[in-house]
Amino acid sequence: MNGRLPLDQQLDSLRAALSRNDVLLQVLARTATLGLPGWYVTAGCLFQTVWNVVTGRPPTHGIRDYDVFYFDADDLSWEAEDAVIRAGRQVFADLPVEVEMRNEARVHLWYEDKFGVPCPPYESTEAAIDSFAATTCCLGVRLEGDGRWRVYAPHGLSDVFNLVVRPNPALAPRSVYDAKTARWREQWPELTVLDWPSSHGTTSASGG
Repeated sequence: MNGRLPLDQQLDSLRAALSRNDVLLQVLARTATLGLPGWYVTAGCLFQTVWNVVTGRPPTHGIRDYDVFYFDADDLSWEAEDAVIRAGRQVFADLPVEVEMRNEARVHLWYEDKFGVPCPPYESTEAAIDSFAATTCCLGVRLEGDGRWRVYAPHGLSDVFNLVVRPNPALAPRSVYDAKTARWREQWPELTVLDWPSSHGTTSASGG
């Protein structure tokens, strides 16, 4: 399993690796029952599962939580998002992990307070995934109605398989990238973490 494989084989390898994580499969299957618009399971639970499989660790090693993004621009109220979160709590109640659900259409309403830089409104879940602090994080998977996997990977999969973490100075602060990569290096010392570009010294978003 390696980033030099043809893309179709990389996708097959991705599915094979992710399928080793039984918790992830449950999160995917159960999220599909919620009818959320534009949803993806995304971020750390995906690329970290691949890292674990590539390095021979248990598939769930080091995974803090499972992120579910969706996009509902029709209702930007906290009450609507909270209703989805509460529905998710019931669906995932017996899983031994935290599943974090977030309406990406609302992120611009709170992002600056949390990270110190403004976030223009996203136009889709994919646009939100594009803004993660590392391009390696920019990965989303969902189940379609016919059971097929839809994979969103705007930067490809080579870095994921090759254990390369590449900065993505698109939005949130560099401090997010530095904090996350420091933690990841403790869990996966085999990683190659590339430096933040000097021309973007003050500014990057989270990614698990």
